[in-house]
Amino acid sequence: MNQLDALKALTTVVADTGDFHQLAQFQPQDATTNPSLILKAVQKADYAPLLAETVQKFRGKPLDEVMDRLLVRFGAEILSIIPGRVSTEVDARLSFDTDATVARAQRLIALYEAEGIHIDRVLIKIASTWEGIQAAKALEAQGIHTNLTLLFAQCQAIACGQAQVQLISPFVGRIYDWYKKQAGSNWDEAAMAGANDPGVKSVKAIFDYYKHFGIPTEVMGASFRNTGQVTALAGCDLLTISPELLAQLAAADAPLQPALNAEAAKALSLERVQYDEAGFRFALNEDAMATEKLAEGIRAFVADAIKLDKLLQSA
Repeated sequence: MNQLDALKALTTVVADTGDFHQLAQFQPQDATTNPSLILKAVQKADYAPLLAETVQKFRGKPLDEVMDRLLVRFGAEILSIIPGRVSTEVDARLSFDTDATVARAQRLIALYEAEGIHIDRVLIKIASTWEGIQAAKALEAQGIHTNLTLLFAQCQAIACGQAQVQLISPFVGRIYDWYKKQAGSNWDEAAMAGANDPGVKSVKAIFDYYKHFGIPTEVMGASFRNTGQVTALAGCDLLTISPELLAQLAAADAPLQPALNAEAAKALSLERVQYDEAGFRFALNEDAMATEKLAEGIRAFVADAIKLDKLLQSA
């Protein structure tokens, strides 16, 4: 049995891509997209007709609506291949606007429903800002399920649990990147691998907290730099993995052991924390890595959304 098949026996495997032509070979349960992945996909020749067709069909509509229709088109194509759910992201420019995020999410769901896709097959991706988490809370109350992304800190995860969001995506690789950059020449790759990887440790701490306190929010490790980070989180609820790393796992046959254990988490001695807005903002501010990576992640998604806007305008 290869490592990918072994992982699927322990964890729900999700494909992290907008390139739906790659999906079938890996047979993931779910798939996630974001503005950067969609931008990457639409610049490939295979997807140029899809972009042109969407622009032609909705020419004259507001640019943000055309963008949402393109995202939903990709999502619908992905859902025709996978059995589970697709995550579609709200424009990152709305990351600090609760009401606008709710309205945009409602429109995305309406567009999916117009395509005959059931609401339970879509997760609306929202950045894990305080405003984003409050938007997710409102959406969940309406039966619209959410995936809180750009999550780097325990306080973000705890606030998401309080908001009863469906799923969170803690970012392993970007946490690893930050600590590696901070350490500079003192970084010891071998010593900081596997269970010692700072990104892996962060996801394990969140997983343990949720399982210990019976928080039903799903934990989906995301943003992987290597297969070692993936295998060190075997047993997590879900893991979203790029096609490149999925291919590496499929080609590897080293034995795979469960690394996270929900039952073991229940026996840990942990303190329950509650956050109001002031407490959340202070806790996030105290975490330099999370503060920097959240801001940087939003800026990167916004930059790619603007590039996608320009492609739509010139198509």
